[in-house]
Amino acid sequence: MFESVQTLLTEHDELQEQLADPALHSDPARSKKVNRRYAELARIIAAYHSWRQLSDDLAAATEMATEDASFAEEVPALQESVDAAAEKLRRLLIPRDPNDARDVIMEIKMGEGGAESALFAADLLRMYLHYAESKRWKTEIIEQTQSDLGGYKDVQLAIKGSSNDPAQGVWAHLKYEGGVHRVQRVPATESQGRIHTSAAGVLVFPEVDEPEEVDISPNDLKIDVYRSSGPGGQSVNTTDSAVRITHLPTGIVVAMQNEKSQLQNREAGMRVLRARVLARQQEEIDEAASAVRKSQIRTMDRSERIRTYNFPENRIADHRTGYKAYNLDGVMNGALEPVIESCIQADEEARLEALGSEA
Repeated sequence: MFESVQTLLTEHDELQEQLADPALHSDPARSKKVNRRYAELARIIAAYHSWRQLSDDLAAATEMATEDASFAEEVPALQESVDAAAEKLRRLLIPRDPNDARDVIMEIKMGEGGAESALFAADLLRMYLHYAESKRWKTEIIEQTQSDLGGYKDVQLAIKGSSNDPAQGVWAHLKYEGGVHRVQRVPATESQGRIHTSAAGVLVFPEVDEPEEVDISPNDLKIDVYRSSGPGGQSVNTTDSAVRITHLPTGIVVAMQNEKSQLQNREAGMRVLRARVLARQQEEIDEAASAVRKSQIRTMDRSERIRTYNFPENRIADHRTGYKAYNLDGVMNGALEPVIESCIQADEEARLEALGSEA
């Protein structure tokens, strides 16, 4: 059982030797990659040693039980511990998403519902900011287009984690947030107290660690500059500081006007463009990958309704996992972990099932 762990034990030892080499730390990109893999393997190795120790304890207790009744009493509890340790190790051995340790760029866009949708987009932004704060992640708004009533037509947010462990990565948690988020409530613009349904869209991309990771030729870019505009379309700048970048091979378009200089907007635009190109490449890989490696919960369909936020009933419901709770007020203040955990667990269950069918 768990014969494949031996290969990982060897890799873990090799990585430990690399981390002890001062030369590694002179190459930040390689150092980050080695540290991430080491952190991922460390969890597996610890779980493996725990399972082996508990298995040895069970075997010893079973052997001694024939001579001493007190050992026989320990066997059932030890068996439960061995089974739990084996299940934990089995889950850790599921092939991980290679982007799990990455930071993310998230885009929240107003959808159906007009002004109310833009206000809900602002509420979602606040929810993710509070959630990131609870995880001690750093956040940065890199682009925003506000609506007349203080909501957001579109806002882009960079979220940066602090752990090398892929299981604690920003992408590992927030990759499930992409899709349509539906809200049911009485809008601030409604004078007769009627409940309306509107929606906002969320896009999540793993951020590129180093520009060299994604090969984008300058010849593949079409760059346009124009004047920034604010709510209502009025110009807020007297110079052509806003930038629109089109990646010709994929047709991906990124527009930036948040910064005051054209150079800053161009840098921010390239940051988002690289993330989107990386995501496109990963989607193509996932399409060709086995069912075990594909995420079973994270949707590739950006028009799929994934969650409903019902304010009158204080109810949050995730349509992919069946999760439902009546603490929407807490969720909107950042208590999002149980919702996301339901996605992680459902994804793991589906991958385990696929792994079993391939065995």
